[in-house]
Amino acid sequence: MFESSEAAILDRVFQPDAGDWPKAAAEAILSINFGKTDLDRMMSLLGKAKAGELSTLEAQMLENYRHVGKLLELMKSRARRSLLTSAA
Repeated sequence: MFESSEAAILDRVFQPDAGDWPKAAAEAILSINFGKTDLDRMMSLLGKAKAGELSTLEAQMLENYRHVGKLLELMKSRARRSLLTSAA
């Protein structure tokens, strides 16, 4: 059966096990991170989630952060693989 979850689709799009990005592109992607404001907001939302105190809007915000984090990790995985390939 064809996997249609968001994670499966992103895996197919970004092919994190491939290692064919140019070194400069891979290094640039690895430098991308959430800023302090977003990190602080995520920690606040996680704390509220653990306490069972998230509003519907806050739950959606936390889910949005999760989606962006997954996308960023897939890109960084491929970037790391690309740097390993270029070093070989």
